[in-house]
Amino acid sequence: MTFETYISCEDAAQHLDDPRWVFIDCRFVLADGAQSRRDYAQSHIRGAAYASMHPDLSGAHIKSITGRHPLPEKAAWEQTIRRLGISNQSQVVAYDYQAGQSAAGRLWWMLKWAGHAAAAVIDGGFTRWAALGLPVESIERHNTPGAFVAAYDDSLSLSVKEAARIAGDPAYALLDSRAADRFRGENETIDPVAGHIPGAISAPFSENIDGAGTLKSADALAARFAKLAGDTPPERTVFYCGSGVSATQNILAHAHIGRGMPRLFAGSWSEWIADGARIVATGEA
Repeated sequence: MTFETYISCEDAAQHLDDPRWVFIDCRFVLADGAQSRRDYAQSHIRGAAYASMHPDLSGAHIKSITGRHPLPEKAAWEQTIRRLGISNQSQVVAYDYQAGQSAAGRLWWMLKWAGHAAAAVIDGGFTRWAALGLPVESIERHNTPGAFVAAYDDSLSLSVKEAARIAGDPAYALLDSRAADRFRGENETIDPVAGHIPGAISAPFSENIDGAGTLKSADALAARFAKLAGDTPPERTVFYCGSGVSATQNILAHAHIGRGMPRLFAGSWSEWIADGARIVATGEA
């Protein structure tokens, strides 16, 4: 059996000693890039290697051109996949602090982009894992390099030019994964311009998560996405966020309940505003 969206802590724990399974710690704190590395050094799931947002899951940020976390070049990403110990036969299990964080979703999406189906994210993340008393360690892991050959599916991503083309097109559902106040152009503390892409719908990724830091029920998620996107097919459903990270959590939840794999505007809001000529909107959708 393979896991391709979410996996429970209990199911993942049964495979800690399976050589075909690769565990990756993706914890990331936007305000302090070194914090997650320190947290990993202190305690992580036994056998897990660490993947950093910079440089493992992002390419170089080019001011006034790219978003804050652009996708890496394909050759660099494939090299990272192999360095993490992932082969084409691996079952990859990624995790964050809890289900409400999204760096693990970013790795999950990037593996799907590279053509690797057997990748899943731990529901509840490290917080739930530790609360259950499951095995942890403080030894830094460096996996034996894997043998991985990518088969990219570029249809999963959307360029900024394509985003501009579909903005406001009723045939598409363009969904903004940031907090509702940032969508409205309020309390913007990360990016230099506030607001959202014209025609976008507010869809905060945090609304997929319950009070315990785990994924909401499939019925609740189905009702949510039906309200947001209606019957728009996944190939015309596009998620974005601030920099192409938290949007992947929405994509993951969408795929998990069987609605298919939507597309990611990876450059997201920070790439949209890199060109001051692009129109921005504020207030409610």
